[in-house]
Amino acid sequence: MFRKKSIQQVMDVLREPDISKQIVHWKTIEPREAVYVPIPETLHPNIQSALKKRGISSLYIHQLSGYETALRQESFVAVTPTASGKTLCYNLPVLQEVANNPEARALYLFPTKALAQDQKAEINELIDEMELDIKSYTYDGDTPANIRQVVRKAGNIVMTNPDMLHAAVLPHHTKWVALFENLKYVVIDELHTYRGVFGSHVANVIRRLKRICKFYGSDPVFICTSATIANPKELAEQLTGNPMTLINNNGAPAGRKHFLFYNPPVVNKPLNVRRNATLEARNLAKLFLENHIQTIVFARSRVRVEILLTYLQELVKKEFGTKSIQGYRGGYLPKQRRAIEKGLRNGDIMGVVSTNALELGVDIGQLHACILTGYPGSIASAWQQAGRAGRRQDESVVIMVASSSPLDQYVIQNPDYFFERSPESARMNPDNLIILVDHLKCAAYELPFQENEKFGNQEIEDVLEFLVEEQVLHKRGKHFYWMNDSFPAHNISLRSASQENVIIIDQTNVADVKVIGEMDRFSSMTLLHEEAIYLHQGTQYQVEKLDYEEKKAYVREVDVDYFTDANLAVSLNVLEVDKETKNDQNAKAYGDVMVVAKATIFKKIKFETHDNIGSGPIHLPEEELHTSATWLTFQNENLSEEKLEAGLLGIAHVLRHVAPLFVMCDANDLHVVPQVKAVHNQQPTIFIYDRYPGGIGLSEKVYGSWNTVLDQALSMIEKCPCEMGCPSCTGTLEEGSNSKALAVKLIAQIKGVPHHVDSK
Repeated sequence: MFRKKSIQQVMDVLREPDISKQIVHWKTIEPREAVYVPIPETLHPNIQSALKKRGISSLYIHQLSGYETALRQESFVAVTPTASGKTLCYNLPVLQEVANNPEARALYLFPTKALAQDQKAEINELIDEMELDIKSYTYDGDTPANIRQVVRKAGNIVMTNPDMLHAAVLPHHTKWVALFENLKYVVIDELHTYRGVFGSHVANVIRRLKRICKFYGSDPVFICTSATIANPKELAEQLTGNPMTLINNNGAPAGRKHFLFYNPPVVNKPLNVRRNATLEARNLAKLFLENHIQTIVFARSRVRVEILLTYLQELVKKEFGTKSIQGYRGGYLPKQRRAIEKGLRNGDIMGVVSTNALELGVDIGQLHACILTGYPGSIASAWQQAGRAGRRQDESVVIMVASSSPLDQYVIQNPDYFFERSPESARMNPDNLIILVDHLKCAAYELPFQENEKFGNQEIEDVLEFLVEEQVLHKRGKHFYWMNDSFPAHNISLRSASQENVIIIDQTNVADVKVIGEMDRFSSMTLLHEEAIYLHQGTQYQVEKLDYEEKKAYVREVDVDYFTDANLAVSLNVLEVDKETKNDQNAKAYGDVMVVAKATIFKKIKFETHDNIGSGPIHLPEEELHTSATWLTFQNENLSEEKLEAGLLGIAHVLRHVAPLFVMCDANDLHVVPQVKAVHNQQPTIFIYDRYPGGIGLSEKVYGSWNTVLDQALSMIEKCPCEMGCPSCTGTLEEGSNSKALAVKLIAQIKGVPHHVDSK
């Protein structure tokens, strides 16, 4: 009979030579003792007795700091690791306020509905033990109409998400008078998620919230909690517009954690091609799952989640009887996600394969192993994902499996970069004009603007006058009024710059046609085109029709041995140059660009071998994006067009991975496009652009640090052990071209340094 191994015995297996030779770094993080302090006597007696009933006889030091700071009416941001009891940092001051003043109100904002549901369950248990009449409700798209009125009138604590606050609460503030007149606290959980476009939007939603609070005579204290990032105080102040106190004296205990860097074996030495990271992650996950060790596997994309899920469910079916393996990602419907979360907590589900959707603090119980398929793109994300294992102070193991990408190879071969460097700064730009104008429209609908009124710290007179000219606002006396019948918030999505999602309709069973998920419009071009294989919970569907106008994709269940991957052709035109430095050799510039993207062809890729077994065209309209970019223009050095192209593609491949390291953003936030003849100057040019309308300041930061970025790119290419270019440096090797030498030659030229490389 098969005897299950303990986690320590599985780690002994990892130390055996055939596996350990792929482990390039093994770091053991020693356990941490708790720092306790007595429960403060000022805390309401009912709260004290509720804590005692739940077995809490003392607080962690950071929980006390949060409570005391809030009582001084100071806004604060608490930054401690995953599972360190951050919730009490805000629940204690809020419950204290409501216990002493039954009219008091608090608003809790969570980035997802799942988190709000999770936190509601936790605070309601505490309230039940307090035996006081305190009402706490969630208010989201799933809240029934008859309950909504109760929430508006009687909810002491209202839990919602920024999207609902933006589209359903603020525009109807007259129905929420009791909340806004008595609002004492606004809690913003998972602060680090409010970056990029989403953060820029939410900062403007908070400006609108504060404007309405002022109208009703309230001035709430803001409490933020965050995972570890480099600039929590700055981010919280940018998001809320309030001065913030930083609380980072973590007193929570932690179990021993082993963090392993795993580099798959090289299968082709001249090309430095490594074995596929997805297949390696599958084999490592199998080792834990077959020993009934609850495991989470993270993957970088929806498609990878579904491919890994397909592989692992096959293993489960054939080889051992684990209870269940599930997938988890955005696009699943809420009911399905709740069921998966519950299954993980109660142990019915032994393994889960997830995108970064499970990075956030949803309570999924006691996982012992975590496998990251590829570097998640940021240090902060990697630690968030790693924090999902060992949440109950037990020993745990985290394995990061590198792909062949330059970024993964850089991180895995420079462990100090990962373990010694502070996590990234989260960046946002609330004053991005496109986003700002959207929210000024919403704010004008909610309350008329007065002359000389500021929006946050922004002077907005010019924008208001522009909206009057556009006949969106009407100026009467010293006030600007909304003059449209329509309701602006409905047309503005906080999550993306494009407003619409495509819904996915399963029509396998004609008698039971149902919606099984949704996807943003930009992604749908490459994942939901006709004939695409769409994977959902390990089930394969073929897209039969994509109605792009109506934003509906019709799919039918199939059973095939391949998945699909599509190409996106991107062209780019410079609209305006804002900054430029040039010399005889080259030019570096920054400005406004128009990006036009079009899905062109798709490939069919076989499971297991990942061979290309067919292709087909995609017939979809172009999508346009007006954004900001930085670009490098090269002299063509008398190279043939083929060689120029090979060199530019090689540099672009490295920059795609290096630039995000220095700007400290997610790799998906920046896109890199090489052009042998750029439209604006007919010269060889490489563009790096913000993947968001109007830009959020990332490419501008690259413009300011081009020299550092190019030094790093050059070093990465030269240190790579391959001969002529490979997936870990300049990308795939084109027949007959030494992309490595060509890339080095072009970078050396743009840096103005001598180079002695044979680029035949």
